[in-house]
Amino acid sequence: MTVLEKYADLLINYCVEAQPGDRIYVASTFLAEPLLREVYRAGLRAGANVEFDIDFRGKDNIFFAEAEEAQLNYLPTLRKKAFDDFEGYLFIRAPYNLRESQNWNAAKVALRRKATSSLMEQYFKRTATRDLKRNLCQYPTQAAAQEAGMSLEDYEHFVFNACRLYDDDPKTSWLEVRRSQQEAVDLLNSCKTVRYVGDRTDIEFSTEGRIWMNSDGQTNMPSGEVYTSPVEDSVNGYIYFPYAFHGGVELTDIKLTVKAGFIEDWEAATNKDYLDKIFATEGARRFGEAAIGTNYQINRFTKNILFDEKIGGTIHMAVGQSYLQTGGLNKSTVHWDMIKPMQEGGQIYADGRLIYENGKFVF
Repeated sequence: MTVLEKYADLLINYCVEAQPGDRIYVASTFLAEPLLREVYRAGLRAGANVEFDIDFRGKDNIFFAEAEEAQLNYLPTLRKKAFDDFEGYLFIRAPYNLRESQNWNAAKVALRRKATSSLMEQYFKRTATRDLKRNLCQYPTQAAAQEAGMSLEDYEHFVFNACRLYDDDPKTSWLEVRRSQQEAVDLLNSCKTVRYVGDRTDIEFSTEGRIWMNSDGQTNMPSGEVYTSPVEDSVNGYIYFPYAFHGGVELTDIKLTVKAGFIEDWEAATNKDYLDKIFATEGARRFGEAAIGTNYQINRFTKNILFDEKIGGTIHMAVGQSYLQTGGLNKSTVHWDMIKPMQEGGQIYADGRLIYENGKFVF
């Protein structure tokens, strides 16, 4: 099998576990055509019905330049039908331009986000139980490679290697990831408090009544993380992120100070005004996620959260929307993961016990 045939087989038969008669909604761009052909072939062989929603270059740019209020409030018919009724959803990122959104009309973007919030609520509700089996993945494009600071050839290797597509049987490899991560998940689920300690960081939160999840490649490809949603009002302390990237904007030296779950103060050496704007969004000043990255085949930042949050030896915390499957309650149109390296002196304590040090579990 070629690497793209392996990729498609993994997405269809492992990630969304396509069954005969399943309806699979695939969203991507025309740049991903080589992978889309193989996904279509693999889906048909699995007995599924595969439908496509394909973006062209500049589509969103045109939309936010030309759309009037009624169009901004319109819910896309196929996407709504898929989120309401379909059995599977593949979102294959294949960007033309990763900086395009910086020039969009902010008021229009805010209105569109509000208008589609009900759609996203339905998406989170159904994906939480895998009633809608979804997967977010990446097709390598020149724009993504440039953003990562790589040649396209090097970026292709990076993406495919992170997805374990060079292994003889990628599905078996991801099942082994599931098995190996479960020990950490079981330990964390037996504890009530977690504390992250590191460079300019000492933050603690409760996970009582919450569930730590084993992210094994089914909902994200690649994956390699364990995650939960902290009890919303339990987070206390401060945390430092050397770098963050969101909406095409880069921030450095971010420090958040938290009391009773609420982010009371924030600093950033660059683009603090963007942080101010995000924290003006309802629900964005509480944490929706706390996680530990475990994919050691990803060892560099690429300005792509699908990969960066999985870097082995890191933690991340996300402001905004919680995950229903973990028991989280916070709601927001924002879910922004911020990543912290832990390889040099970082520690994690669970119920006061040291379980992680210098980027590795130590129990």
